[in-house]
Amino acid sequence: MVVAGVPREGDDVIRDLLAASRPLSWINTAYPFAAAYLLTSGELNAALIVGTLFFLVPYNLAMYGVNDVFDYASDFANPRKGGVEGALLTPERHRTVLLAAALSCLPFVVLLVLWGPPVSWLVLAVSLFAVVAYSAPPFRFKEIPGLDSVTSSVHFVSPAAFGVALAGGSVDAGLLAVLGAFFLWGVASHAFGAVQDVVPDRTAGISSIATALGAGRTVRLALAAWTAAGLLMLTTGWPGALTALLAIPYLCAAAPFARVSDEDSARANRGWRHFLWINYACGFAVTMLLIVFVIGRG
Repeated sequence: MVVAGVPREGDDVIRDLLAASRPLSWINTAYPFAAAYLLTSGELNAALIVGTLFFLVPYNLAMYGVNDVFDYASDFANPRKGGVEGALLTPERHRTVLLAAALSCLPFVVLLVLWGPPVSWLVLAVSLFAVVAYSAPPFRFKEIPGLDSVTSSVHFVSPAAFGVALAGGSVDAGLLAVLGAFFLWGVASHAFGAVQDVVPDRTAGISSIATALGAGRTVRLALAAWTAAGLLMLTTGWPGALTALLAIPYLCAAAPFARVSDEDSARANRGWRHFLWINYACGFAVTMLLIVFVIGRG
């Protein structure tokens, strides 16, 4: 019998899976794939729809769910976990999350492999390996300073690279510049995000780029990477060069913390919260530029 007003166990599971997938970040992986595929192929087809859905939800459930499971001990002691910045799943839910992540990804991966050329298989394999290796043992790349930021960036760049590969696109200087700038953005974003966790990570014995370099130096590294990403976009010609301006809001969000101490590093969470919404604003701007480009090309 279901008692009115009392949530059912199934509802709790769905809510936890949803929280583990970080809905606020879904667009950050689905959009790069969809934009890259559509610009490369010029077609609205099943591969575009299936790939977008895959990178929208199952991919994020796998990426963040695996992270939440294997980071539970440190997340439990981290006051910012348990909301939009990271789910805090009870241990009895861990197996469910891992199983749901694997099963939700499987049919999409099978279809995308069947539809794609061999080079796209390699890109997808690298992408999925990075998703698992970042958090899960024996790899735990997230605890290898430097490799943690590189792997995290791959999480967001690889959907775009896969979109190009799936559509049968060719590699040229312009594409390499765009992907390179996106990669630098990802490195900067991860590094800056790690700053706020310096104290809880050290308490838990977890290494990161921020625990290795220190809070202030890590912020300055992020500022340099965002600047380099903007400069790289200047080489892409019209209208891509305009996106170089999108580095500015990230620089403004992080710059106030360029000298933050390790002990006071939690203050960087204010900048990180701005960063989350800056992503949406910049994503909208990129969408407008893409529309202008497509119309001009047509």
